Amino acid sequence: MMIVRLGMAWATVAAFAVFGGGWLGGLDAPLVAAGLFAWLFSVILWSAFGVVHEAEELADRLGEPYGTLILTLSIVVIEVALVAAVMLGAKAAPTLGRDTMFAVIMIVMNGLVGLGLILGGLRHHRQNYNLDGASAYLAAIIPLTTIALILPNFTTSTPDGSLTALQAVAFSVLTVVLYGIFLLLQTGRHSDFFTDFVAPGATVEKKAPHPDAGRGAILRHAGLLLASLLPIVLLSKSLAAILDHGIKALGAPSALGGVIIAAIVFTPEGISAVKAIRRDQLQRAINLCLGAVTSTVGLTVPAVLGIGLISGQRVVLGLAPAEMAVLAMTLLLSVITFSRQGTTVLEGAVHLVVFLTYLTLIFSP
Repeated sequence: MMIVRLGMAWATVAAFAVFGGGWLGGLDAPLVAAGLFAWLFSVILWSAFGVVHEAEELADRLGEPYGTLILTLSIVVIEVALVAAVMLGAKAAPTLGRDTMFAVIMIVMNGLVGLGLILGGLRHHRQNYNLDGASAYLAAIIPLTTIALILPNFTTSTPDGSLTALQAVAFSVLTVVLYGIFLLLQTGRHSDFFTDFVAPGATVEKKAPHPDAGRGAILRHAGLLLASLLPIVLLSKSLAAILDHGIKALGAPSALGGVIIAAIVFTPEGISAVKAIRRDQLQRAINLCLGAVTSTVGLTVPAVLGIGLISGQRVVLGLAPAEMAVLAMTLLLSVITFSRQGTTVLEGAVHLVVFLTYLTLIFSP
């Protein structure tokens, strides 16, 4: 399956390298545009599944939190590549970075968390996790999202949710520093925060080493991960051109572009998180979901602002008032949900309602 997936992905890269200019020049024909979009969307999504598969193979060999960290960083690379391609191609997408980050937060922290907790609650009634890890994630997510998506609306230097050059540089540096400190905590002295919860006095069952955990196997899967990741990056420019044309032609909300990018990026990871919850591995699901949000905001903000500074484009990060209210509600609910041991169906239902509210606001702001 991996050979077929890689063959299809790289064949598509070759086809668009040779014929892409002519194909993209015929987007005014609706059937051509729809066919190219379906082709690229399918190949990129299938390749993303390959990235997730190889990251999970590495996770089995390296253990937590390193495996999940590799997966979330790989997914963020895909996201940044798609956002950068649209920004540099369209030259008129000042809110795309904001819309994509907000879509990721809503999809992950409300959609995936809500669906996962409902399925897990129905199957396992009450699931436990490591409270210290969830608290650490939220301690990073709250300031990262507030600085990136809310604070720009309250600065007096600019009136439209954008940032001055000084603010863009300062916010990028602060975001990277905070995310770097979090990574040091996650992979250093507090790595136990992100492993399965163990009740006081309980016996810890040591996990047997993976039968194929040698250096050669790790390098092989790392190589396959990169081979699956590169076609996505190379095809992102073509998909961005079609996506930008389609949104304008259909008169769709600009925020829909961010939702589509977020869906492409996080569908495979979301499926992995739901499977983990159904297997009663809530800690792994939390690492995937909250880790994805932390990495997304921590790395997308400096990337988007950097692209804006280099290309001279205006970047708008501040959310609209209704979106700020939904984000504040999401953060508050997440603190409540992950502030005590054990989750139930109720928490899942509440998060899912907030996600459906977000979807409604996209088409009826």
